[in-house]
Amino acid sequence: MAHLPGRRRLALALPIGVALTASFGFLPSAAAAPAVDSPAVTASSAAADSSLAYVVNTSGTDARTISSVSKAISAAGGSVVATYAKIGVFVVHSANPDFGKQIRAAKGVATAGATRTAPLSLAGTTDEGAAQKLSAADAKSVAAKATSDQEPLEADQWDLRAMGADKAAKINPGSRNVTVGVIDTGVDDTHPDLAPNFSASQSANCVGGKADTSPGAWRPANPDHYHGTHVAGEIAAARNGVGVAGVAPGVKVAGIKVADPASELFYPESVVCAFVFAADHGIEVTNNSYYVDPWLYNCMDDPDQRAIVDAVNRAQLYARGKGTLNLASAGNSNHDLDSDAIVDDSSPDDSTPVTRTIDPHSCFDVPTQLPGVVTVSATGVNKAKAYYSTYGNGVIDIAAPGGDKYQIPADTPSKNGRILSTMPGGQYGWLQGTSMASPHAAGVAALLKSTHPKATPAQLQALMKAQADEEVCPTSYDGDGDGKVDAVCEGGEQRNGFYGYGIVDALKAVK
Repeated sequence: MAHLPGRRRLALALPIGVALTASFGFLPSAAAAPAVDSPAVTASSAAADSSLAYVVNTSGTDARTISSVSKAISAAGGSVVATYAKIGVFVVHSANPDFGKQIRAAKGVATAGATRTAPLSLAGTTDEGAAQKLSAADAKSVAAKATSDQEPLEADQWDLRAMGADKAAKINPGSRNVTVGVIDTGVDDTHPDLAPNFSASQSANCVGGKADTSPGAWRPANPDHYHGTHVAGEIAAARNGVGVAGVAPGVKVAGIKVADPASELFYPESVVCAFVFAADHGIEVTNNSYYVDPWLYNCMDDPDQRAIVDAVNRAQLYARGKGTLNLASAGNSNHDLDSDAIVDDSSPDDSTPVTRTIDPHSCFDVPTQLPGVVTVSATGVNKAKAYYSTYGNGVIDIAAPGGDKYQIPADTPSKNGRILSTMPGGQYGWLQGTSMASPHAAGVAALLKSTHPKATPAQLQALMKAQADEEVCPTSYDGDGDGKVDAVCEGGEQRNGFYGYGIVDALKAVK
């Protein structure tokens, strides 16, 4: 599940504070907040069946404002789960049906709203279609075709060859001083391809909005929550003679779990926690292959959705200000995010969806449409846009291999156009989606950071764009081969709606 606007991207050329005001109308306090120590996290009381989760965003980050809003939350019947004073965000539970209305009227509150439309249960990714597990027999067959300098299953990794990652690894596999944080469903760090590069000290469980760093808390809730493990392998599976290889097999990878264990939804308060945790634990790059539930697009004229955009934006800007580059998948809806209107019939996804028509320039897919986030579209082996990939001129920053079942590689044993990577329990499997494209780009970002250790997030983003392989728009696009035009690419060779500035190139990143 995951997606960004077109013309609003112009705001990225402005200073952060100005960009916030121009794009979203928020006070520019988040990224440049003074250093205020967060009050101790307060554990929430057991949520009643009628409770909802909220984010409450303050107008300032000074101690007086934080204290005043904390008292107002309590007076309105709210229970504080976590306080992120540095960015002025509270995570709150409340059974008061009027809590949102009451707290928005309180002094010191900038925005506030519910983060879900259904009551709290105890305790949306961007992959397209079901996973295909690699059987032991198939693995043996693939391994028999591997060359002496390849990992056993690398013959099936057309994606590495498409972006020069196999050659890049021989020059610079990436630095141990660089960590990519996988904000996702959890990472199985016991997998033999991930264990050598896993950073437990930079991993956590952020489900519910409060970081849990106890051993193993970052692991997926069950084997079906394979998404984060697959993503982690694409980025940094070790070249250790086992299974597959990642784009940057020498860097470290961390797992920050944000998926609700029951629903596997990515609620805003969990994502806020993840960005702040990544920033405060020295993570240089984060990968975000999801959209923040329950809304595919968050519209600024709705107080709840506006508060979601505000809270997550403050958190990702805080991370960016601390030196973290954030990348996100563009989404699998084949939507044109620079169009005048999009029909969204999937939101809210935690209760009963309603069909609505939105303007993608004022209703945002979070986090991919936020200022400074690198938005990644997906391609197949033929370098054509994947049939599912969302796009948009002036919206997409970079393209990367995400897999496409209609684009079949000729030089692989399995002839599978999807992406092969790690799965929980020491297994391997195929997935496709912009979820798979974003980690390929994150791996390249990690290689760039390894090559240019002093580069800022803005400089890394500029390098990614400059070193990408330019691709022109096709004259006509029929992604699924049914004889009908599925999407229209606009823009020139240097930047267009399908590829942004081009397809990422790992080999250029290390030269």
